[in-house]
Amino acid sequence: MADELTYYAPERLREFSQRTFEHFGVPSADAKLASEVLAMSDMRGIESHGVARLHTYFDMLTLGRINPKANVKIIREKPATATVDGDNGLGLVVGPKANEICMDKAEKSGSAVVSVSNTNHYGIAAYYSIKALERDLIGWSMTNTTKLVAPLWGAERMLGTNPIAIAFPAGEEPPVVIDLATSATAYGKIEIAKRKNAEIPHGWAIDKHGNMATRPEQMVEGGALLPLGSTREMGGHKGFGLASMVDILCCVLSGANWGPYAPPFALRQEIPARSVGKGIGHCFGVMRIDGFIEPAEFKRQMDDWIRTFRATKPAPGTPGVVIPGDPERLAEIERAKTGIPLLQAVINDLKDISTKTGIPFE
Repeated sequence: MADELTYYAPERLREFSQRTFEHFGVPSADAKLASEVLAMSDMRGIESHGVARLHTYFDMLTLGRINPKANVKIIREKPATATVDGDNGLGLVVGPKANEICMDKAEKSGSAVVSVSNTNHYGIAAYYSIKALERDLIGWSMTNTTKLVAPLWGAERMLGTNPIAIAFPAGEEPPVVIDLATSATAYGKIEIAKRKNAEIPHGWAIDKHGNMATRPEQMVEGGALLPLGSTREMGGHKGFGLASMVDILCCVLSGANWGPYAPPFALRQEIPARSVGKGIGHCFGVMRIDGFIEPAEFKRQMDDWIRTFRATKPAPGTPGVVIPGDPERLAEIERAKTGIPLLQAVINDLKDISTKTGIPFE
């Protein structure tokens, strides 16, 4: 059956990803870094951004659309800010390096913001915020993406899914990790529905005529995703506003291609008629807690905040309030035991990479 799952050891998939990147001349340290970003996505249950994306990176590297040996460099800098040029490298490498610059600056200055241009798809936004947690910092990240989303009351693709992530450390409780697309859903979920031959929920997308889509093919074949909230009555103007914020901070601020001019990250996607910058853009922000409050007090209050919201009276027929980051954290615990579940379509993609590169998979 097309929707049957096969489970793979996380390290096995991570190593296969690393070797795939190395096949194209990506330096070993960078290839390992890129594979770790994909691995975190799969471990946290975000299948759309894990090894399911590897064949797209493979295609882009094969066609020379990504520079495997990018020289990531700062092109403009102040003590607490920087603009980074990714040299058209793997976003899975450019993103972590720019985020590291931002964290280093924040530790020296208290807070920092780094905007990035000339880069590509950087994986899950939460990866970067979680890296800040590892240094006891508050971190946020965002990126623009290829046009897939119609603005409110629009009937064509103009914006990316433009995700935002931010993470807050706690004391005894797990950290709060917020990671969301500013579209009604992620494009990867449309892809998964297509692989499963399943319908999509009302409000996720429109077809090429601007009508609500019920099948993933209707969106893929000339349609568009809707902004977070979907319709005006359901708050679609808020999703459009958030997506616009991401577009401006990641692109207008850094010199990357904004809105409909973002370059595609899949072979079937339309190439923009013109360019207004270089590549796509990311933006990272990091804050030292002790610049605002004593870290111990912050974490004590965070524990209280988390416990208070967990104790909310549940709505009928629901499991109760879920703290942001809980589903992904529980997925990590489960997948550490069971392995990573892959659809046969994803396995076929990985086998195709294996056949073309000679890197063993099965």
